[in-house]
This record gives sequence, C-alpha cells and structure tokens, in this order.
Amino acid sequence: MKVLVTGTSGQLGFDVMEELARRGYTGVGADRSESNADFEHVILDITDKARVMEVVKEVNPDVIVHCAAWTNVDGAEAPENLNVVRAVNVDGTRNLAEAAKEVGAKFVYISTDYVFDGQGERPWQPDDKNYAPLNVYGQSKLDGELAVAETLDKYFIVRIAWVFGRNGKNFIKTMIEVGKTHPEVSVVADQIGTPTYTVDLARLLVDMIETDKYGYYHATNEGGYISWADFAEEIYKQAGMDVKVKHVSTDEYEKIAGKAVAKRPFNSRLDKTKLVENGFTPLPEWQDATKRFIDLLKN
Repeated sequence: MKVLVTGTSGQLGFDVMEELARRGYTGVGADRSESNADFEHVILDITDKARVMEVVKEVNPDVIVHCAAWTNVDGAEAPENLNVVRAVNVDGTRNLAEAAKEVGAKFVYISTDYVFDGQGERPWQPDDKNYAPLNVYGQSKLDGELAVAETLDKYFIVRIAWVFGRNGKNFIKTMIEVGKTHPEVSVVADQIGTPTYTVDLARLLVDMIETDKYGYYHATNEGGYISWADFAEEIYKQAGMDVKVKHVSTDEYEKIAGKAVAKRPFNSRLDKTKLVENGFTPLPEWQDATKRFIDLLKN
C-alpha cells in the first residue's frame, strides 16, 4: 500500500509517516518546504490545484491522509488571513479530494470538534449534523469536511481535539515551560474534552485505511472527559514538577491573560463508540499518553 501524507512537518503527519514505515507500507510525505526527515518527500502547495493533480497522479497513492491545515485558531480571525485560511483548509482540501477521485484513492481528512458550537454537555456524535462553528477556523474545517463528502465516496472524516505530539507547539510543552518559572498557574476549568496524542492517533488512522469502513469518526484518547485544568495537573504530576494549578473559568482567565481572539467551545466531548462498533481499537487512556509523551520529551 502506498500512502501520500500531507503536512508531514506537523505533529500528526510526521507520526503517520513513522507508523506507515513500521508496518512496511510506502509513505510519501508532502509539504510546502523541504524536509530533513528520513522518508520520501515531495514539495506541494495544496492550494495549487494543477500541482496537486500532477503530484497525486505521479505518486498514484492507494490512500491520501490529509493532515496539512491552517491550525492557528486566533490567527485565522485576522482579516488579512481570511483568504489564506480558506485557501488552505477548504480549497486545498477540495483539490486533494478531486485528485484522490481521479486516481481512485481512499481519503482521510483530519477535522475538529470546532465544527460544532461547543454548547451543552452531551458528547458530540460522529454523525451529528447540527454544525455551528464558533470561529473562522471551525468554519473552514467544516467546509473542508463538506468538500470531501461532496467529492468522494471512499473517505474517513476523523474529528480530534486537544492535540499533542513531538512537532510544533502544544499544551503539554507550554505548561512545562510555564511551570519552570511559576509556582502557580491559572488554567481554564470550564472547557471540557479529552486530549489526543498523535502517536496513538497515527496508529488508528493506519488501522482505518487498511479497511473500507468509511464515514465520520471521532478519535481522542480514552480515560474520560476532563478540563484543561485537570490536564495541567496530570502534566505536572507526570513531569514531577511542584506547580499548583488554580482552576478558573474562561471569563476569569480572560481577565488575567486577555480576551481570546477566537471563541473556544465549552463542550469538546467527542463520543467515540463508533470506533469500537466498527472493529477499531480505541486509543489508550490520556493519562498513559501524557506519561509517554513527557518521557519522550525528557530523552
């Protein structure tokens, strides 16, 4: 099986490439710039429709795993960025989906709980259609979902939340850095969800592409729903750091740190029972994932 993976300089794309290699599959990475990674790589601007079609036809993959995206949630709100956010998350996704259709490839699109309005306490179901994004990023990811579903039959749309991995910034890295200079940190306690470790998610995605069980899925680590403050406490525990976490509301936090540019959802609970129903192995518990990631950072 040959798999084209976009966004391989990011947290998830890199780990997908490593998982493919572990299983003996041929992975071809695609990104906007040169890569120092030890795998086959092509330079690809996904907003260039002609170039996307050219590359996909040349690689002729069995599967495209689309991890590339504009992910700066606050930056997406800036008027000068609106066009590029849409070009990457919507038009770029459509370009790849149309190319996948041309070569008959399966398609995996990574999405987010931000396609919903984040209200209430009921966990969001993969097949819920009551979309109501709170911000530009969420709308762009929803429009990317729709582009995939309108173009293809053989697709997996996988929504994730609270992502952490080796490449780039994430909450765990931030908390550890802040904890080095602050004996107490204030962390939001009224936004509820579950973290997603990219190493664990990469394993699941490769499990998925080995099947034809297409559709919408939710995938985060197991271990229950928590707040960001709960997550921070576990991070300091696993890192062996004596830092007190003060649980605050979103309003209280914004009085301390300034109002967020983009609205965040309070309810990021994602129901993942569809994974088990379709024979997929769920991700390990988030506490275990946090420990493994912090151990990795120490090495």
